[in-house]
Amino acid sequence: MNSHSTDTMLLNGAAAVALDETPPPAIPKADHRSYRLSAIDMVRGLVIVIMAIDHVRDFCMVAGELEPMANPDISVGLFATRWITHFCAPVFVLLAGTSAGLMAARKSHAELARFLVTRGLWLIVVEMFVVSTAVTFAPGGIAEVGGLVLANMQVIWVIGAGMIVLAGLQWMGRRACLAVGAGVLLAHNLLDAYWPASSLFDQQWPLWVALHAQMSHRAGPFLFVFIYPLLPWVGVMLFGFGVAAIFERPPHRRNAILLRTGVALTAAFVLLRAFVAYGDPNSWQIQAAGMTATLIDFLNTTKYPPSLAFLLMTLGPAAILCALADRMTGPLKNALVMFGRVPFAFYVMHVVLIHALSVLLGVVQGFSLRQMMTVFLFYPKGFGVGLPGVYAIWLLVVLMLYPFCRSVAAVKSRRRDWWLSYV
Repeated sequence: MNSHSTDTMLLNGAAAVALDETPPPAIPKADHRSYRLSAIDMVRGLVIVIMAIDHVRDFCMVAGELEPMANPDISVGLFATRWITHFCAPVFVLLAGTSAGLMAARKSHAELARFLVTRGLWLIVVEMFVVSTAVTFAPGGIAEVGGLVLANMQVIWVIGAGMIVLAGLQWMGRRACLAVGAGVLLAHNLLDAYWPASSLFDQQWPLWVALHAQMSHRAGPFLFVFIYPLLPWVGVMLFGFGVAAIFERPPHRRNAILLRTGVALTAAFVLLRAFVAYGDPNSWQIQAAGMTATLIDFLNTTKYPPSLAFLLMTLGPAAILCALADRMTGPLKNALVMFGRVPFAFYVMHVVLIHALSVLLGVVQGFSLRQMMTVFLFYPKGFGVGLPGVYAIWLLVVLMLYPFCRSVAAVKSRRRDWWLSYV
């Protein structure tokens, strides 16, 4: 329910930075981190802004549901709103691995391993105690799960756990990690027919089931809800680590490779989805309702866990966009690059802000504060706004976060304090 350090790691920060009274420019002209690639930052900034749409939909849309695409009567607008946000997690996780791969050229294996382990552990702690509390506003537990404290294990958790795995496997080198990552992505759907079937709040299975399926696990006062199964996301991170060499090439060469790769991945998705009975447990078929309904079914690939078709569908266009990003100019790109340089700060604060706005909306609509102090799945019936309202609130969230993120980006661009690697 998803910035890297001064060494280019993604989403491994910790604390918010106070706003300056006079905000600096969106992209500081003098950034001591000369290794930064604006194309990567722009793509990451775009997907994190898009991600906020999905979370506003979760918290503020009337009759909200965790996965609206499972609804056969979904509207085109709601489908498009949910579908576009599918690009966020794959890009985050892939670029986390890519950033680590770029770091491997400057650090020894031991230094990189220590960095990845410490950041990975920190991210898992943040997911458990900071982000999960922001999701529920109930650090003491919620009645809907028997008074247990909800620990939502989402994209922050899976990046942190992936970093810990990568800390060990990076000793093999980037090419070996690329091969292992590609193998996981190509083969993990073979488990679909044999892995225990599980649902989000299903607690009947042992913990290892969370490697490839959604499930919950009670541990003392906590209910760990594994929304993001680990195995395929580790594959994405290893793959990102392996392709880091592409980003070390001259811009014209890098962009040519990214463009060809993106087109090839997108074409592979279309061919795999259309003609091969592999790569996604959710098959498609021609719909009696017509071409639009058929296209929706075709694009409705599986995210939990991310299928091969899902990853081809998302990473292909993302590679194309990254290839074209250097050609783009203007204030919109500058704003996206700025957001892309502080994704962790954006992520944590946007969850807090969206939940707070949903509480305010609930009070305005006549519900009590107590009814809103829970995860959105348990919001009272009748609460929420329609899809136009979702987009209006999303725009408000982005505008409200802009000054904060701009200040954090400015601080990180001009200072080298150790704690900034956690922001």
